[in-house]
Amino acid sequence: MKELVFGHKNPDTDAIVAAKAFSYLENQLGADTQAVALGEPNEETKFVLDHFKEPAPRVIEKAASEVEAVMLVDHNEAQQSVADLKDVTVTHVVDHHRIANFETSLPLYYHAEPVGCTSTIILKLFKQNSIEVPAKLAGLMLSAIISDTLLFKSPTTTDDDKATVKELAKIAKVDYEKYGLEMLKAGTNLGSKSEKELVDADAKSFEMGGKTVRIDQINTVDIDEVFEREDALREVIAAENKAEGYDLFLLMVTNILNSDTRLLVVGEPQEVVEKAFDVKLADNKAELPGVVSRKKQVVPPLEKAF
Repeated sequence: MKELVFGHKNPDTDAIVAAKAFSYLENQLGADTQAVALGEPNEETKFVLDHFKEPAPRVIEKAASEVEAVMLVDHNEAQQSVADLKDVTVTHVVDHHRIANFETSLPLYYHAEPVGCTSTIILKLFKQNSIEVPAKLAGLMLSAIISDTLLFKSPTTTDDDKATVKELAKIAKVDYEKYGLEMLKAGTNLGSKSEKELVDADAKSFEMGGKTVRIDQINTVDIDEVFEREDALREVIAAENKAEGYDLFLLMVTNILNSDTRLLVVGEPQEVVEKAFDVKLADNKAELPGVVSRKKQVVPPLEKAF
């Protein structure tokens, strides 16, 4: 029985790569799977795929018209997954995020670890099953880890992530430090993107305290350059809040060179944001020095504040 393997909506490099890596592993073990995506690759991921001459996965909106069962990587929350998730059976999950808004009617294989990247976990699964990682796939996987950990600058980085990148770099024959910086910078080429593309590119929804909270992150090497478009960004965010029913939208603009974030907040309740980060919003904005991780430094304090 064929199954589809995919990461979350608005896929980042790990969501795309983890699907490819886990699908390859499962097929080596006798399964019949295909890696797909729930959105087009972003600029950084395109750089990665081009560098290793790997085709982008096809994009799907629904799964039940093709298969009866699916495997999830790099996510578990239903609102981040395929639109008709409730109509298919989830047989596997490999993830490194919190577990929330997720339940199944049948038992499943679920592998989660508090590491910086799903691809770090997947290498362990390759080893457990004595399957070799091809050189091209090793390059893709180390790219995903560099992306999720911001070349080990993110507080989500673990020793496992660092060791995994070094191991994969030997297989792929890549200078991961030089390549990693080029890759991250490729993802900060924002000039050609519309405000809507920036607002949607790396956005995830969370249910907190009965509210729908949308959090988007833009990586850049110049925060002020992004905020030259602030009025237009505000307009797009307000329109999305109204159209999609988001109560609160947080736009994180993160400088990947110095690991600082400027936050733009649109919607309510804003006092929860002030409480979460112990800041006073000025014109709906706040500086968050040293904050680079949505998963570890933004979502948990927001949940606690709610």
